[in-house]
Amino acid sequence: MANACGVDFGTSNSTVGWVRPGQPALLPLEDGKPTLPSVVFFNADDDQVRYGRAALADYLEGYEGRLMRSLKSLLGTSLMEGQTEVAGRALPFRQLLAHFIGEVKRRAEREAGRTFDRAVFGRPVYFVDDDAEADRLAEDTLAEVARSVGFCEIGFQYEPIAAAFDYESRIDREELVLIADIGGGTSDFSLVRLGPGRTDRADRRDDILATGGVHIGGTDFDKYLSLVSVMPLLGHGSALLSGAAVPSSYYFNLATWHTINQAYTRKSIAQLADLVRDAAEPDKLKRLQRLIDERAGHWLAMQVEEAKIALSDAPEVALDLDRLDPPESLRVGREMFTTSIAGLVDNVGATVQRLLGDAGIAPERVDTVFFTGGSSGVASLRERIAAIVPDARRVEGDLFGSIGAGLAIDAARKFG
Repeated sequence: MANACGVDFGTSNSTVGWVRPGQPALLPLEDGKPTLPSVVFFNADDDQVRYGRAALADYLEGYEGRLMRSLKSLLGTSLMEGQTEVAGRALPFRQLLAHFIGEVKRRAEREAGRTFDRAVFGRPVYFVDDDAEADRLAEDTLAEVARSVGFCEIGFQYEPIAAAFDYESRIDREELVLIADIGGGTSDFSLVRLGPGRTDRADRRDDILATGGVHIGGTDFDKYLSLVSVMPLLGHGSALLSGAAVPSSYYFNLATWHTINQAYTRKSIAQLADLVRDAAEPDKLKRLQRLIDERAGHWLAMQVEEAKIALSDAPEVALDLDRLDPPESLRVGREMFTTSIAGLVDNVGATVQRLLGDAGIAPERVDTVFFTGGSSGVASLRERIAAIVPDARRVEGDLFGSIGAGLAIDAARKFG
C-alpha cells in the first residue's frame, strides 16, 4: 500500500485516491460514494458545520445558516485574503478552505484506517489566466492551507496529467492522447504520450508534449445559462423609469456560485429597495427582492445547474421554480444553452488549437481524446474539441474520479 494519497480538491466535487493492491483507488467520502461535493453549510439552527450532500440537504430543507460552494474559485483572487460573516462572526476565507480540506482529510483517514501526512494535490494548468504571480500565489495558498490541517509534505500535479496517468493504467498500447479535463472552474488540456512501456519511468517530462488551460468551466456555463433564462424573470435586462438599465451586478452575483452571498449584504439590499421604487417593471424586481429576503440564491443556482446537466441528454428541460413568488415554470432548450455559452466554447476551442501549435503536432496525429471532468458532457463543447482532432477516437473516463485516481498513482511514485 502507498504511503501517500492524492487529493483532488475540485470546484464542484472532491475525491481522495490511495493506491492499494486489488482495491479501488478512490476512498469513500460520503454515504459510500467517492465524491464529496465541495460545499460547506454553517447550520445556525443547531450550530453545526455540514459538508457535501448533507450540507446541501440542510440548506434545501430550510435550515437557517450560510451555504458556501465553489470554494476553489477563491484561490488566486483578492477575496482569498478577505473574510465573510458567519453567525455574526468574521470567518477568513483561508479558514473556510481549511474547514473543508481538513474534513476531506479526516474522512479519507477514517476510511483508510491510517493517517496521511503526505499528499499530491491536483491543480489546474492555470488557477488564474495570464497572471503568473497570481497563479503562483494560488498554489502557495493551497499548500499553506493543506499544511495547516496536517499535511506535512505536499506535491502538486496538473489535473489533466493526473487523468492521463489514470487512463494509462488501462491501455495496452502506446498512444498520443489529448486529455480534456473540463471541470467546474477550469478547462485543462494535456497532450501526452502514454503506454504500458512508459509507466515505470520516474521522469515523464519528455512524454508531456504540451499543457494548456483556460479559467472556464461548469460554473461559468451555469452563470450564462442563468443570465439568459432565469434572471430576466427577476428583472435582468429591464429598465428604470429614467430609461437607464437596471444594474446587472445583482444578477451576475446571483448567477455566480462564489458571489451569491454578496447579494445578501445590507448595502446591496438597501440599494435594491431604491431600485424597486424607480423600476419600469417593479413586479420583477419585487420578485428579486423576495428571493434575496429568503436567501434562495443557491437554490436557484441549483435549479439552473440541474437543467444544464439534463441538457447534455435532452433537447429541452423544464425548470419548476416553485420558490419564486409567484411560482414559475420555465422551459429551457439546448439551443438557448448552446447560444449562451458560444463565446466560452470558442475560447476553449482556441486553447486546444494553441496547445497543438505549441506541441508542433498536426491534429491527425492525435490517437485519442480522453474526456474527464464533470462538465465534459456539455454537448457543444465536446463537439468543438472533437472537431479539432476529427480522426481521434473519443474515450470517456470517470468524470469525477479519473483525476483523483491518477493523483493516487502520482503520490505512490513521488512518496512511495
